[in-house]
Amino acid sequence: MSENFIQIKGLTKRYKHAAEPAVNKLDLEIEKKTVFGLLGPNGAGKTTTISIICNQINADSGTVTIDGKDLSADRERIKRIIGVVPQDIALYPNLSAYENLKFFGNMYGLSGNSLKDRIKKNMLDFGLEHKLHKKIKTFSGGMKRRVNLIAGILHKPQILILDEPTVGIDVQSKNVILEHLKNLNKNNDTTILYTSHLMDEAEQFCTQVGIIDEGKLIAVGNPKAMIEEYKTCYKLEDIYLLLTGRSLRD
Repeated sequence: MSENFIQIKGLTKRYKHAAEPAVNKLDLEIEKKTVFGLLGPNGAGKTTTISIICNQINADSGTVTIDGKDLSADRERIKRIIGVVPQDIALYPNLSAYENLKFFGNMYGLSGNSLKDRIKKNMLDFGLEHKLHKKIKTFSGGMKRRVNLIAGILHKPQILILDEPTVGIDVQSKNVILEHLKNLNKNNDTTILYTSHLMDEAEQFCTQVGIIDEGKLIAVGNPKAMIEEYKTCYKLEDIYLLLTGRSLRD
């Protein structure tokens, strides 16, 4: 029997002066150990949904349950099992990679040789061991993106939330990141919640996807099964455009 790790019911959030809710009575279930892609046009509600799950903003109504715990009642406990990797690089440019990762590790309660060993191992795994004590401002975009990811996984979270983790980087860095994420999911049973505008990447990377528009879930399922269901569509991008339309969302 499948086990839902994240359950969202009736989630609603309206920003001040907005004509419509950013998230509108959203219902969503994500099974444990899933790589779940949350897909949608600009303004569809992806970032707002993730921000609520990460405790960055509060919902107006609805509930979020993670690992059987209510988000509103167990914020601190839930925070400890979540890793967040934002789209923007959340690193201090004048500090070294090691200094950055030590800082973020300390925030998650890690210290001493255990933290030091985790930093070294992750830098080695991501091909950055030679950059351990170099300042972040000297790194390429792909290198910064990899260190940004390491900062979110040092504490071995049960759920990893990724916002456009491969945007604007070279193919080699993208491949290293995606392969490492697949290994985390497979070997550590890490549940991954991922947003992207790269439909081909989402089709290959995700075991489940949910498409949202205007704050509501309009489709959910395994990418390959969805392609078989929509007979006129040959790839996930075709389904995405069919359901959300081809008009620009600026």
